[in-house]
Amino acid sequence: MKKLIEIRSYNLKPNTREEFHRLVVEKSLPMLKRWKVDVVDFGPSLHDGESYYLIRAYQSLEERQKSQDAFYGSDEWRQGPRDEIVGLIESYTTVVVEMEEATVNALRRKT
Repeated sequence: MKKLIEIRSYNLKPNTREEFHRLVVEKSLPMLKRWKVDVVDFGPSLHDGESYYLIRAYQSLEERQKSQDAFYGSDEWRQGPRDEIVGLIESYTTVVVEMEEATVNALRRKT
């Protein structure tokens, strides 16, 4: 069975990665979990001090769109940590690829 994987790469403002990570762990991830978003992995990139990544899995492009429209359009996000988190982002890039479920599971964060 195949899944769609979204890899989001963030370029953060200088010297904000530690704060960004804290906000992701304390605020964003709990919200994503409540909204039943399948977060595969996340964290600071190894190649520099201002990059961060988030990997999410979806069943289809349609599910991805519906999920993101609901989450990012919600009052919980918009009136919650949105401004604080987005304020640390310089730019981001999103790539969506298809992978076998076993590959997705191999990528999963081991916690």
